[in-house]
Amino acid sequence: MVDVMRRRGLTAAAALLCGVLALTSCGGGDDSNGAERTEQSEADQAAEDANTSSAVISITPEDAAEGVGINDDVAVEVEEGTLDEVVLTSTEAGTEVPGTISEDQTSWRPDEQLDRATRYELSVQASDAEGREAHQVATFTTIAPENSFIGYFTPEDGAEVGVGMPVSLNFDQEITNRAAVQQAVTVTASSGQEVVGHWFDGTRLDFRPESYWEAGTTVNVSLDFDGVEGAPGITGVQDRDFSFTVGRAQISTVDVEAKQMEVVRDGEPLRTLPISAGSEETPTYNGQMVISEKYEETRMDGATVGFTDDDGEGEYDIPDVPHAMRLSTSGTFVHGNYWASDSTFGSANTSHGCVGLNDEQGADDPDQDGAWFFEESLIGDVVVVINSPDELIAPDNGLNGWNMSWDDWVAGSAI
Repeated sequence: MVDVMRRRGLTAAAALLCGVLALTSCGGGDDSNGAERTEQSEADQAAEDANTSSAVISITPEDAAEGVGINDDVAVEVEEGTLDEVVLTSTEAGTEVPGTISEDQTSWRPDEQLDRATRYELSVQASDAEGREAHQVATFTTIAPENSFIGYFTPEDGAEVGVGMPVSLNFDQEITNRAAVQQAVTVTASSGQEVVGHWFDGTRLDFRPESYWEAGTTVNVSLDFDGVEGAPGITGVQDRDFSFTVGRAQISTVDVEAKQMEVVRDGEPLRTLPISAGSEETPTYNGQMVISEKYEETRMDGATVGFTDDDGEGEYDIPDVPHAMRLSTSGTFVHGNYWASDSTFGSANTSHGCVGLNDEQGADDPDQDGAWFFEESLIGDVVVVINSPDELIAPDNGLNGWNMSWDDWVAGSAI
């Protein structure tokens, strides 16, 4: 009985050993199939490497970046290759931002300032020396208005202006770090005149010389606000240069009592015009006023400047006032007047504070006084009002800082 059990045990052990040998033989005895797979994988990798461009694209800023600056914070570079195409698109508007690839085709920059609080997509294609293409895409969002500031400036770039035109900056955020912001502004005049800045409040900074600009002067302005902290958490995003030229020197003096305006150009009398200024109830401001806007025709509604009747309606509403030129923010204009009789001009002051000149409805008669003065005037020309029963106009009511002494003007500088 013992022998039988032993033989059965030996038989089972032999069977098990055979099974192990069989498994070993099936699993690893012949490695030809594995070698074929390895060779195939290496061949695929070699083929892939052969088709891969060696051009390396770098995009600034990083993909998905937020709070990106709008001036010099976006750029594309490539190594071991050249740029074929770069497309920067505003995803909200679907508009493409123009840009320029460098002459050696290794870098790209946008041509213009970007918009704030806008999402952009930047798509780049480059090629290496073998013509193999590389592609890269990045998206980013520019800085939000609540975290940044810009300065809206007057006059416009390239403008020809009168001798009274200041450089006026109006900021879209309250500036508390006034010295740093003012130091980021450079104003130079070809006449050599000293130019000083004056803060009227936290959002307005004007620059002017002690006396009017000299005729023929070129004024260059540089705004280097990009990265400047204007207030806690508020950073500048503007990097802009502009310039303007000063034309002939034209100063027009309105004598309210005499009801006349004498126009003097380059020191020589040009013409004397009969006018109608503000009435005793609504007199015209005294002082030096700068023409800040010109309209061949415009609507004037008394309700917009506080002249209303008992029902709250404007005391006047004229839809087609001809040849209007703004002298103050509060609504003082020198303009043509077609609704008063010809005899009014030079004999009676009847307006709500404006200086009126005889004119025709339609603004199409060049022989009228209003048309003549409009054509002969530049934005930035000075109109001086004297002998009015009203007070002196406030220096910040329009571009009228000339109504402040030079000492007071300089005292308003932050540097």
